Amino acid sequence: MATHTSLTLSLIFLSFLLNSLSATTSAAAATTSATPAGNFIQTSCRTTTYPAVCVQSLSPYASIIQKSPRQLVMTALSVTVDKAQSTRTFVAKLTKFRGLKPKEYAALKDCLEEMTDSVDRLSKSVRELKSMGRARGPEYIWHMSNLQTWVSAALTDDSTCMDGFAGRALNGRIKSSIRARMSNLAQVTSNALALCNKFGGK
Repeated sequence: MATHTSLTLSLIFLSFLLNSLSATTSAAAATTSATPAGNFIQTSCRTTTYPAVCVQSLSPYASIIQKSPRQLVMTALSVTVDKAQSTRTFVAKLTKFRGLKPKEYAALKDCLEEMTDSVDRLSKSVRELKSMGRARGPEYIWHMSNLQTWVSAALTDDSTCMDGFAGRALNGRIKSSIRARMSNLAQVTSNALALCNKFGGK
């Protein structure tokens, strides 16, 4: 009973922390929306699958992004890396909770591997964009192809993790917490990929 209570309290605390961070980010987004950089971010985010999430995640960095398409993509990728790293840490902590069902533990371990791969691939995408420099022509296309491949693979990792918690046998707080966290990561990753594709099209 004590173990169950401890698990519940931990999940409640993590949920509260996420909500607090979300509220802070929303306030920052509202502050920057009226600036030229904020308008640029909003316009760019309209091409993504989750424009509201896009604006919310990038608006705090408006002063860095300004109106640079390249910096917009770099920031989107960096934000996604940070989100993937925090998600990996979140999953790693869940694997250490006592009282987990065998299937929950197995799904969490698989998810942790997927998150490790996701962080690695997203980090490679950031390095790829940095190494691109002022590349033109075939060299530019080659770099962009690598970048898009890494981000797309990371998005697949996110989906694979969520798929591991499918089925009624895994219903419960662990599943709800994972799916909520992974859903947000998948949205941010999807948006980053959309911005990469738009940038690559230029």
